[in-house]
Amino acid sequence: MPKYSLLDLSPISEGQTAADALANTVELAQAAEGFGYHRYWLAEHHNMPGIASAATAVVIGHVAGSTKTMRIGAGGIMLPNHAPLVIAEQFGTLATLYPGRIDLGLGRAPGTDMATARALRRHMAPDDSFPQDVMELIGYFGDAQPDAAVRAIPGVGTQVPVWILGSSLYGAQLAAYLGLPYAFASHFAPALLTEALAVYRSTFRPSERLEKPYVMVAAGVCAADTDAEAGLLRSSQLLAFARLRSGAPGKLPRPVQDIGAQIPGPVLVQVEQALSCSATGSAASVREELGRIIDTYRPDELLLTGMIHDHGARLRSFEIAADVLSERVPAQVLRAAG
Repeated sequence: MPKYSLLDLSPISEGQTAADALANTVELAQAAEGFGYHRYWLAEHHNMPGIASAATAVVIGHVAGSTKTMRIGAGGIMLPNHAPLVIAEQFGTLATLYPGRIDLGLGRAPGTDMATARALRRHMAPDDSFPQDVMELIGYFGDAQPDAAVRAIPGVGTQVPVWILGSSLYGAQLAAYLGLPYAFASHFAPALLTEALAVYRSTFRPSERLEKPYVMVAAGVCAADTDAEAGLLRSSQLLAFARLRSGAPGKLPRPVQDIGAQIPGPVLVQVEQALSCSATGSAASVREELGRIIDTYRPDELLLTGMIHDHGARLRSFEIAADVLSERVPAQVLRAAG
């Protein structure tokens, strides 16, 4: 049975503020620690009315200070938006404040529109420097070199674990080449999941940081006491994703009874496909669907995420998912129980 972890975007629900969302994030993180989640990751998104985790390192520090044992990290930092030294100093500081608990996942996409990307880093290079930036960043976390002209302080010697995130073959190839753990964004882009995992596992090169491949697969979850209730709760995420795809992002909508009346048929098909690596329903349904994901992809770790308008219902959803996963029963029993 793989470890299970949680990805939180600090969603800002309709009728609420960013302050509400960040307070909810702390409460969810504290609950997740009690539920047995291994790590709690936050993601960098900018210029998004429904996401409050833009200053990701700041939120990570706040969550780490509000929890005790769970690993806290970025899933991820969009490195093209930043100078590697700045990220090294931020996460070196976090690792110094919370030793042994901080992770750094790195993504290659800007995580926003190009106008916002230019506002974040005004002198953007025309060439793709992501591999070089990753290696530079890792170097800042290494042991002090007497001839180094630039050092990250804090950062030197912290050995912050670095992950490569991706939704294509590029990230899989880079993670394998550098000998780093790999997390696939299958919770919203599952199309290349099977191929990417095969590439990563077959071409992995052991490194000082990692001896053998380590795969994290992301999956959506929306659990409730009944299948019908879970389906209603999930409509918020479907509607939010459809609006994002249509170029009109907003706060996380309230759930709706008839999702087909809110989203055109062809768009809904695309949204359902993008969010298909997921489990929705009662504990029995979630057990079966998560079991199928685990059996199919054999991840070392499962990263769960879910956007639910009502904070109490979201807490309950992750509690049900944790109960299912903490059973740690053989895969054949998972199938039979469904």
